[in-house]
Amino acid sequence: MRSLCFVLSLASILGSTLHAQDTFSMVAIDTVTGEVGSAGASCVDLTTITGLSDHFLGELFPGKGAINTQAYYVPANQINARNRMNAGDTPSEIIEWLVENDVSNQPQLRQYGVVALVNGSPQAAGHTGASTDDYKNHVTGPHYSIQGNILLGQEILDSMESRFLAAEGSLACRLMAAMQGANVVGADTRCANNGTSSLFAFIKVAKPDDVFGSPSFIRSVRTKANAGIEPIDSLQIIFDNTVNCETSTIGDETLDISSFTFSPNPVTSILRLTTTTMLPCQVRVYDMMGQMIMVGSLNNQLDLDLSDCAPGMYTLHIQNNQGQMIQKVIKD
Repeated sequence: MRSLCFVLSLASILGSTLHAQDTFSMVAIDTVTGEVGSAGASCVDLTTITGLSDHFLGELFPGKGAINTQAYYVPANQINARNRMNAGDTPSEIIEWLVENDVSNQPQLRQYGVVALVNGSPQAAGHTGASTDDYKNHVTGPHYSIQGNILLGQEILDSMESRFLAAEGSLACRLMAAMQGANVVGADTRCANNGTSSLFAFIKVAKPDDVFGSPSFIRSVRTKANAGIEPIDSLQIIFDNTVNCETSTIGDETLDISSFTFSPNPVTSILRLTTTTMLPCQVRVYDMMGQMIMVGSLNNQLDLDLSDCAPGMYTLHIQNNQGQMIQKVIKD
C-alpha cells in the first residue's frame, strides 16, 4: 500500500484578474516513491478561454509537495504560495501566511489545499473561506487534502476520500479513483443542467527528479458547455490507454454508516466493530503515515487490538461487494 497526499484544483476566469469559483480539488504525495500529484474538475467552459492549461491552478513541487489555490483565484496569491513553499514553510504555515496576506484582503473568498514533506514526514492543511460559495468544505488526512465549493454536498468530498483510500497502485491510479468518486451529475451544481459532473478534468503527477512546471504525467479533458459529455468518463478512457491499474471489485455505493458501530472512540486498547449488514466486510486500518497496519473480516462483530499502536488518528476502510466507507478513530 502506498501513502499519498494530494490536492486538486480548478477555476474560471473573468476579466484581467482571474476570479474563480472552483469545485472538487485534491493533491497528494506518495511517500514511497516521492511523487506528488494533483487532479480536479470544474464546470467552467475553458474552450472559451485562451492561454490556459486545464491544470494551471495546481502547482507541483517535485520531491517536496503541492499547492492548489482556488475560489476567486488571484494569480498573485498563487505566486505567494509558491514562494512560501520554496522558503520551506509547512502546509499550515503557508495557509496562515496566505490568509494574513491575501493580495485583495479577502481571504474569506479563497480555498487552499497544501501538502508537503516536512523533515521526511508528510503534512497536509486546507482552508475554506467563510464566503466561498456553498456547498463548500475541505477534508484532510495525513497524506491528502480535498476541498471544493459549489458542490452537490459533503458526499462528493467523502466519496473522493473513500475512493482514494480504497485504491491500489500508483499515485496516478489513486488520483483517478478519487476523480471517479465525484463522477455524479451536478457534483459541481452548475453542471446539473448539462447532465455532467463538470466540463473539464485533469490529473498530473511529478516524479522527484522532474523539473518544476514540467510534470512527467499529465492527462486532461476539456469539453464545451451543453455538449453533454462527461469529462471524468473521457479522462478515464484516456487514462486507461496509458496506465495499468489493478481493477477493483468494490461496489460503487457508499455503505450506510448507521449500519455500523465503533466503540469506544476514542479507544485505548480494543476497538469493537459491529454491523447489521448481511454481507461480510473487509476492514483495513491505516496509520497517520498512510500505511496499512491491520486487516480483518467483519461479519457481525470484529475486535481490533490497538493497544500497541501509538496515540493518534487512524483510518478504517470498510468494504464489501456492495460498497465502501471510511471511519476515523482516535487512539488515546
